[in-house]
Amino acid sequence: MILSNRLSASRYLSEGKKIIDAAVLSLLPQQDAYPDVIHKAMHYSLRAGGKRLRPVLVIAAAEAVGGDRKAVLPFAVAAELIHTYTLIHDDLPALDNDDLRRGKPANHKVFGEAVAILTGDALLTQAFILMTQSAGMKPVPPARLLDAAHEMATALGSAGMIGGQVVDLESEGKPIDAETLEYIHVHKTGFLIQACIRCGGILSQATPRQLSALSRFGAHVGLAFQIVDDILDITGNEKKIGKDMGGDLTKDKATYPSLYGLEESRRKAESLVEESVACLQEFDGRADPLRDIARFFVRRTF
Repeated sequence: MILSNRLSASRYLSEGKKIIDAAVLSLLPQQDAYPDVIHKAMHYSLRAGGKRLRPVLVIAAAEAVGGDRKAVLPFAVAAELIHTYTLIHDDLPALDNDDLRRGKPANHKVFGEAVAILTGDALLTQAFILMTQSAGMKPVPPARLLDAAHEMATALGSAGMIGGQVVDLESEGKPIDAETLEYIHVHKTGFLIQACIRCGGILSQATPRQLSALSRFGAHVGLAFQIVDDILDITGNEKKIGKDMGGDLTKDKATYPSLYGLEESRRKAESLVEESVACLQEFDGRADPLRDIARFFVRRTF
């Protein structure tokens, strides 16, 4: 199956999800491989659904610079493994203490907290196995694989996603300013989204100019997506979103709606998306999926 840039955002995401879902199953250890409990737990969370946004962004960014989605598919799957690891750990009682994820009981509710922690660890480790397994991505120069893996690791570390998570935890129940709120959102959510987009470009030999544009696009889109999630935590349908709604309010977390209100938050997200699209003005129609996906997701707030 080949993704067509002529598809609408929803169709592109739907087709991309099918591709990623099939690849995930082929690149994971089998469920019954010993010790089977950890592999069953890995499969459980990965089979629970999800939009597969991050891996599709890897593919869309690769295609935007003329790359081949087959060449970056293992890396795209790795992005989904990483995202799923973050969700499993976020749901734990020590962090967000959520019982529901993607419409199903959270991993720790099924397998216990200890196995859930190890499942997240296993998914993260498997992701780096895939990202550094050059045999699976033969058309990609080894130096580009190294650069992309380094990019992803940097986005996830203490100066990236984990740092954002820490500041988020420390800020619960406290009044925070706009600068701190943006730090949390950019690091906790935005960095991984931006890294997926940059890695698609890196693996497909984007020029420095193209990579700079993709970076700016990713920075704006990453923040916009988290603002949208903040809004949906208040206005979203629990059955459609697949997790408990209102959790941010219950935990007294700082969000864009709590600081700016719903309407201003919507305007901020829309503005960020249009700024992101403007970053791609020098790209041709192959970047349309990136443009369309950005606009598609901000429309979820209405």
